Amino acid sequence: MADNNHSYFQHPYSVLTGILGLEQKYYWMAFPLGAIYVIALFGNDVIISTIKSESSLHIPMYYVLYMLTLADMGLVLCTFPSMLGIFWFNFKSIAFDICLVQMYFIHTFSATESGMLVAMAFDWVVAIWNPLRYGTILTNGVVWRTGAVILTRAVCVVFPVPFLIKRLPFYCSNILSHSFCLHQDVMRLACASTWVNILYGLIAVIFTKGSDSLSILLSYVFILQTVMVIASGEGRLKALNTCVSHICAVLIFYVPVIGVSVIHRFGKHLSPLTHALMANAYLLVPPVLNPIVYTVKTKEIRKKIIQIFVQTKITAEG
Repeated sequence: MADNNHSYFQHPYSVLTGILGLEQKYYWMAFPLGAIYVIALFGNDVIISTIKSESSLHIPMYYVLYMLTLADMGLVLCTFPSMLGIFWFNFKSIAFDICLVQMYFIHTFSATESGMLVAMAFDWVVAIWNPLRYGTILTNGVVWRTGAVILTRAVCVVFPVPFLIKRLPFYCSNILSHSFCLHQDVMRLACASTWVNILYGLIAVIFTKGSDSLSILLSYVFILQTVMVIASGEGRLKALNTCVSHICAVLIFYVPVIGVSVIHRFGKHLSPLTHALMANAYLLVPPVLNPIVYTVKTKEIRKKIIQIFVQTKITAEG
């Protein structure tokens, strides 16, 4: 009878965890963490505003970067309140339904970013394989429709996840391992079989990040084959150099994703600090480093940042 009553009980709140063992240093850790968020927000905002204001950047490649940046901003805004709430105000409780909403948006924006990296790879394939027809194959309309398809895919694939979690009983524990809600982390607290969640999660990952990573790999195999046909070494180097920023973005996104997946699956013996650092890297590294990579490679974005700093200095002196 007691077990039957348990099935109707749900913890109304979940308890988020910062970094175990460093609780006494949370207040001081909040300052560098806040700086990281400011850098991410500022960098991505500069890219968005530059692409919107510079007519020379109103081309397919930068429209895809615009959508990738929006996904990065979404990840930052999803995690910013809960992480700073823990490290600055020691506020760890989060309503279970709010936790599910945060989980949904984190995984949706992550799947969207993965799809945008595929769109970027296809952009480079067309640019290198058939540059003369680039403008007719990849029009602005095609790019925006592609972005809509990628977003729709992410929304639809992740949509069942909160409902699959909601059906499970959670009367054992309500203490999560991270500063935000991830599917794997919430699922492990369930007091019932989670094979349906595990199976659907695996299918969702294969359909999004699995197929995306394979598509990116095949794109670069095709790019390398195309580049090797170019006679001069200088021409080959110039063609490959145009892909450097995208390669960096792919590594920045997929290395933390793979790291988190491996640790969740095989890293049970590792310290909580390792789990926390990898989970934070999974969400914070792409939004912080992507703007830096594209600022270095894009003259217009560099000029925009210089202009902002000059205006700030003039305002401060005035």
